[in-house]
Amino acid sequence: MDADAYPQELLADEEPKYLRRQKPLEIKRRKFGRKAWKTYLRVTVGVGVGIVAACVAYACGHFLFASPRMALIHSSQVELTGNNYVTRGSVLAIFKADQGRSVLRIPLTERRRQLEAIPWVAQAIVRRALPNNIEVEITERIPIAFLRQGSDMALVDIHGVILERPLKASFHFPVVTGVSENMTPDERERRMQLFAGFTQQVESARARAMEQVSEVDLSDVRDLRASISGLNGESTSGGQQTDSLVLVHFGDNDFETKYQTLLSDFGQWRAKTGRIESVDLRFNGEAVVNPDAAVAQQIAPRPAAPSKPAPKPVHAAHKISGKKSR
Repeated sequence: MDADAYPQELLADEEPKYLRRQKPLEIKRRKFGRKAWKTYLRVTVGVGVGIVAACVAYACGHFLFASPRMALIHSSQVELTGNNYVTRGSVLAIFKADQGRSVLRIPLTERRRQLEAIPWVAQAIVRRALPNNIEVEITERIPIAFLRQGSDMALVDIHGVILERPLKASFHFPVVTGVSENMTPDERERRMQLFAGFTQQVESARARAMEQVSEVDLSDVRDLRASISGLNGESTSGGQQTDSLVLVHFGDNDFETKYQTLLSDFGQWRAKTGRIESVDLRFNGEAVVNPDAAVAQQIAPRPAAPSKPAPKPVHAAHKISGKKSR
């Protein structure tokens, strides 16, 4: 079919219509807009502040932990209070390892533990006093008796802690035996608590009564034995007044009542038995006079040919009712 047979207008209408592809519109954006500038500014400020803070922290840390102004250099920087018998030298020896070190690096808990290991120290408080001082406050133990261990004489407190006698000190205590370093701390404390109870009750019965107690034997916790002066008043051939010690068995309780009985009835016992060397007050309602002398004579060997018959042991018992004997 010939294309010329159709009108040109129809052919033109049937031809597809194509649109020209348009070039995309380029949107120009600002690389540093207002919002971007704020973000960059915040980041810059944050980094700057971080750098400054790091520098300040480093400088402060270097000053606090490495500066000579914070270091413990001289012994005068250790301030010690509360010590009477603990020597300053023994305290400074504990801080010797901290010489040249910043006071912030000193382990206070460890130093307090080392200070409390000194026998005379009951409690210690260790504080830092910036910039470069250490404050040490000590609470010392209080001795309540002399302790005899063989030929050595020491001091002992209520907890059974054995203390060396200070060179320049004066104490007036009775002597205690029956407590030794070989015992456990609990056993020593148990015996010294018994002694402390005895002291308190005897002083309650009569003021300053412990001044007449010369020695207390704690070998047996069920029988406290005290050597007491001022009970026997004896005269020698020259007319001088002498006073021998009397060994008293108090047991382990009711010391006040027993001591009052001893004071009130001792004269009656001496009038009946003569010279008294020991008294046993452990038995309820009874007092046994000179039991130790009787036992000693019973176990003593007999001589081969005695020129005179051995004297009979002196042994007397008196009923105790309350605080007085009948």
